[in-house]
Amino acid sequence: MSDLRSAFESIVQFRRSNRAFDPTTEVPEDVIQQALEQAMLSPNSSNMQLWEFHWIQSPELKQQFISLCLDQSAAKTAKHLIVFVTRQDLWKKRAKWNLEKVQSTISGELTPQQKGGLQYYKLLMPFLYVRDVLGIMGIVRKAISFLMGLRKPFFRAGGAAFQRIVVHKSCALAAQTFMLSIASAGFHTCPMEGFDENRVKNILRLPGKAEINMIIAVGKGTEKGIWGPRFRVPKDEIIINH
Repeated sequence: MSDLRSAFESIVQFRRSNRAFDPTTEVPEDVIQQALEQAMLSPNSSNMQLWEFHWIQSPELKQQFISLCLDQSAAKTAKHLIVFVTRQDLWKKRAKWNLEKVQSTISGELTPQQKGGLQYYKLLMPFLYVRDVLGIMGIVRKAISFLMGLRKPFFRAGGAAFQRIVVHKSCALAAQTFMLSIASAGFHTCPMEGFDENRVKNILRLPGKAEINMIIAVGKGTEKGIWGPRFRVPKDEIIINH
């Protein structure tokens, strides 16, 4: 266990946002593939996996992404670009997939876990994710949460903003797993929030309800790509003991 902690500490310390990559060092495709597959194992809300990871491999497309990422040096020098996308619009498909997974485990009398899983994906997921033009379901969810919360602790569901937060949190967890995996292979990343989302969605032919969580540049970092020493707010302002 101590070896695992030591290895993880090394990976966390090694990972830095690097904004200029070595043009002479390639990042093997198997490193990216493994990192993406490990990102898929990230924790996510209700195992709905409402994400997509778009690996920009075409040199022509990668060149177009430089301007889409506002000419950032990380995009200009990256060997690979990965676009992390939230797909809230796929909730029906993912709920059905999860439901079928639960059903495939049933061979006799339902266990409490199986019964709960069936109800979860048949009833709860539609209740949490369904939308309507007028936003009525969001109001209903908030009202139920408020009324049930008067008597006991209760999950506070909401409308469109609540749903967006949920899927973006899950997608960001996957992005962090990806970056740590890349670091474990001795390469570097730079997560970028500066990009033209509309044009990125258009060029990737994404539906209107998909959203870009972040774009991650990958390469072998250089010294000039590190903008000074890493510093953080004092830990006693961040870590609050109760």
